[in-house]
Amino acid sequence: MSRRAIVAVVAWISLLFALACSPALPPPVLDASHASHASHAAKSGGAAARQPGPADAPGAPLDDVMVAEGDPGPVPVTRADPSRGSRLAPVTLVVFSDFECPFCKHLGGTLRQLEQRYGAERLRIVWKNFPLAFHKQARPTAEAAMAVFAHAGPKAFWAFHDAIFTADERLSPELAATALRRAGVTPGQVQQLVQQSGAAQKVDADMALAARLGVNGTPASFINGVLLVGAQPAERFAEIINAQLAAAQALRAEGTPPEQIYAALAKKNFAPPAEEPDDADDEQGDGGAVHLVPVGDSPVRGADTALVTMVLFSDYQCPFCRRVTPTVEKLRAQYGDKLRVVWKDNPLPFHARAEPAAELAREARAQKGDAAFWQANDRLLAGEAALDDAALEAVAADLRLNVAAAKRAIASHKHAAKIEADVDLADDLGAQGTPHFFINGRRLVGAQPIEKFQAIIDEEIAKAEAMVVAGTPRAKVYEAIQKQAAPPAPPPKVSVPPPPKDHPSKGGAAGKVVIQMFSDFQCPYCARAAATMDELLKAFPGKVRVVYRHLPLPFHPEAQLAAEATMEALAQKGPAGFWKMHDRLFKANDASNLDRAALEQHAASIGLDAARFAKALDEHTHRASVEADAQVARSAGITGTPGFVINGYLVSGAQPLAKFKRVVRRALSEAN
Repeated sequence: MSRRAIVAVVAWISLLFALACSPALPPPVLDASHASHASHAAKSGGAAARQPGPADAPGAPLDDVMVAEGDPGPVPVTRADPSRGSRLAPVTLVVFSDFECPFCKHLGGTLRQLEQRYGAERLRIVWKNFPLAFHKQARPTAEAAMAVFAHAGPKAFWAFHDAIFTADERLSPELAATALRRAGVTPGQVQQLVQQSGAAQKVDADMALAARLGVNGTPASFINGVLLVGAQPAERFAEIINAQLAAAQALRAEGTPPEQIYAALAKKNFAPPAEEPDDADDEQGDGGAVHLVPVGDSPVRGADTALVTMVLFSDYQCPFCRRVTPTVEKLRAQYGDKLRVVWKDNPLPFHARAEPAAELAREARAQKGDAAFWQANDRLLAGEAALDDAALEAVAADLRLNVAAAKRAIASHKHAAKIEADVDLADDLGAQGTPHFFINGRRLVGAQPIEKFQAIIDEEIAKAEAMVVAGTPRAKVYEAIQKQAAPPAPPPKVSVPPPPKDHPSKGGAAGKVVIQMFSDFQCPYCARAAATMDELLKAFPGKVRVVYRHLPLPFHPEAQLAAEATMEALAQKGPAGFWKMHDRLFKANDASNLDRAALEQHAASIGLDAARFAKALDEHTHRASVEADAQVARSAGITGTPGFVINGYLVSGAQPLAKFKRVVRRALSEAN
């Protein structure tokens, strides 16, 4: 049976057993013109379906109800998914959303319009979580929302949802607390409810499903399986909904039961994101290619003479890493001295406790060697082990470490350089999720069944034994294999001319690394990226120069004039004037901070000549300069914001600081 056929009939819970957690890797996609972000690597196995219980029953753990009713179709809806509207509605709109995404908030208003227009009997709205990695409040808020749903049912969930999406302010801990109270839950209850309900697993499962469906940004909506990306106008949704209502009516006339219409139309409409690999390639992740994966000084379990080296990129807070741990232990017991396991840290950005846990394990190694590391590792990955400060201190005490030193190591990120080196290697290798394995260099993704590990290990043992017979010392087998391995591909490069000398910049004037940042003042991700650039300059003092270049996107109506305003600030007050205006514009991305009146207020606040400023905006004095930047971007294939060219290397989107550091280090090395 093909993989797609299996997915069509297995229980939704199967997604929880062999899927990899992952951060957002590509850049953010909010609509067609933004670059894509937050992709999740995922693989799935099979499991028998559980019969569903009463729908909407609060109090049951979410992973007990994540079972699609009947034939799930390609975009399954389960009793663990909050929904509004009739289960028998002919049109189901499944939205993958993020509580911190401003475009999701905008879409929330559109969806309310559609609900009023079509009614609960014709349109069902289903929520699925896709918190983006660079939205720090999104993941905990998603888990809180799922806990509220499991505890108190759909009415409470939607009260929580609406409190956030109808608020004037952006998501904050205070707003989330208000939303919890609106849903009838006290903020003090939420952590316990999250743990009891399996909310984290539900969020992971939603994100894994999103990856399988080709979703890599928010909001993303499937209307009876038809994908519509971004906060599109209500009429665009209505076009698809009307067509689906007609298609549903035709199916009903042919005798299709109402409860089967959604799955039938979703199967017909859904377009897979890419051709799936055949089963042989799927087991190995990428057709059996051998990758260059150095062991370095990473913690190792097993003998140097092992015929097979299995490098594991993992995250202490990832439920799938915990789930695969018993499998790894069984493999070690089965293969004995023929298998060694190498640990590499890859704490994902949305797992806030993964990095502190990694620090503790590294500190255990620093204090007492590899044996202590593996003891800490086993404790941190055990079952539902807690990872808060108290729990980490308890592990340190149980292992008889110097607890005070361990606390200092965690607080000061003492081992951050080694952890970051592992993360960089994972990024180089495309190990975008956890757990991620390389078995003698061959990729295997996710918490796969033990048989998939065994198949690759057995093949590699046979090859290694042949190498030994031919004269390769056992201790040199992995080294010999790695000599033939494919090195990681470098970051993509684009050709962009040097920026004009009069362009606003900050950082080292003689820095060997020049970052050209193509940006839009109405893009919220550009504001985040601007803050990241400031952190980057601090990390490489005097070595990096950041040059601002304009790329106002056509669907941001205030962006063009805002860009011209900054250039007038530059003309009147030099670079200092530009950056003052820049900072004021990025304080908020809404029209009230970027319209003509707001621009004039900002100009006055930084001491610009008001008449000269107004004339420059009226006559579009700087339009040509702004358009010249935009043309440079388009010529290089940069169509979304933010986009960065770092000594020719292209980085798209509001990536984490670690990503920029890695590219800057590469550029510095080449410049030297």
